[in-house]
Amino acid sequence: MLRLLGNPKVLCDGLTRRDLLQIGGLGAFGVALHDVLGWQQAQAKPTDFGPQFGQAKNCILIYKYGSPPQHETFDPKPEAPVEIQGEMKSIPTKVPGIDIGDHLPKIAQIMDRLTIVRSLTHPYPLHGTVYATSGIPEVDTKIEAQPRHKRQWPFIGSLVDYFDDRRTGGKLPEMPRNVALPFVMGSKNEYPPLAGPYGAMLGMRYDPVYTEFLAEGTSLAPEVRPGKAFKDPYQGIKPTDQLVLSGADSSGNAPQFDLRRSLLGQFDQARRDLDAHERIRTYGQQQQMAFSLITSGKMHAALDYARESAEMREAYGMTLFGQSCLAARRLVEAGSKFVTVIWDAYGLNAGSWDTHHNHYGRLKGHLLPVFDHTFSALILDLEQRGLLDETLVLVISEHGRTPKIDSKTKGGGRDHWSRAYSQVYAGGGMGRGHVIGRTDAHASDVEENPISPKDVLATAFYLLGIDPESTFPDPEGRPMPITGTGHFRPELLG
Repeated sequence: MLRLLGNPKVLCDGLTRRDLLQIGGLGAFGVALHDVLGWQQAQAKPTDFGPQFGQAKNCILIYKYGSPPQHETFDPKPEAPVEIQGEMKSIPTKVPGIDIGDHLPKIAQIMDRLTIVRSLTHPYPLHGTVYATSGIPEVDTKIEAQPRHKRQWPFIGSLVDYFDDRRTGGKLPEMPRNVALPFVMGSKNEYPPLAGPYGAMLGMRYDPVYTEFLAEGTSLAPEVRPGKAFKDPYQGIKPTDQLVLSGADSSGNAPQFDLRRSLLGQFDQARRDLDAHERIRTYGQQQQMAFSLITSGKMHAALDYARESAEMREAYGMTLFGQSCLAARRLVEAGSKFVTVIWDAYGLNAGSWDTHHNHYGRLKGHLLPVFDHTFSALILDLEQRGLLDETLVLVISEHGRTPKIDSKTKGGGRDHWSRAYSQVYAGGGMGRGHVIGRTDAHASDVEENPISPKDVLATAFYLLGIDPESTFPDPEGRPMPITGTGHFRPELLG
């Protein structure tokens, strides 16, 4: 695997033509599989859609790995028994009749810019990142730890990149279209990275360009499990800590020329081997794309949030999540089309929003205050810059959490629950001051307007100017629906 995002140990000699074809990896060498196999180019249909089709010029996706609870965020049930509602209550928002969790006071004041969906539902209470962020029709646990498996479907950001690449005829962009922050998902905990934010069937050419974060946190975060407290950068970082392109050193410098020469040598060998069999002539442009990104002054400048005023940086919060969201705003301003900010598990796989243990300690002391501070700042900043109407902001996760609290664990716990959960969206044509769907008295099951995570992806594609009924080619050339079973949901729009 070659990434501008690193993990060089996986890039090695010995890749065979069969390997490349099986994993869709020809794209990493600048070869579009449809060029080799004569695939018909998939495009968005020239259908005449409504005025909000294509309103979003770019997208910021916030992915909260582990999944937040609906009860303490966007679907509180203050009248439910204590074993359901728990320690935390609800507060009114700026929109009369809409209440949210009491530890989100800043978000409550911007509710008139947001759409809340309370009726997300699907049958898989698992950490299925691929399921949440792609059109794959079901969670396949056998391949969750295999980002390059031939059955994996491409990440939404990779498909946005793919269609834009087709639209521009493969023209080299000034800025990478598909960027992910702050580090390769899953690379900072005890397990190998899972599948999800990758080009998958489309090939490595459409992977996000990842950044890296090389510092540690400044303070201990609340315990993930008893005796498991550590410095978590999502709790706090130093003002001097930076995001860099993965493969750069701690000062932000680009990778060493020796490494580049080594990579170029492997590219050249792969090209020669493939030429002998397939007469491929498209290598040069994609080689140029790969190495322009790691040396691009514009890309480095956009990532350098230290160029912002101290007031602006504090408005977003001096945390890894806060500064990553600030960098995301800078990236879309600079021309990136799709930027993903991942609030990932750090230190332990059970970290982040996976609150099986110390549920209330982590929500009150860390997770909710940081999210409330940063998300509200992002929305207001985009609005003040005139970017909110053209920037779709999606906050998504794998599922919700159980209605009944597990009181046996210290600090309580909520386990996985996918029958009913909540998400929040803004900008780019999404509605303002809306609540979509309704759950029962315990936020256990959907009572009105069930919405699939695939429907959310379909609606996002619509707003980004891509027909939700479009297809992409799998490694055998068969057309695959970009959202699987998803459907455009006009009720989410303003």
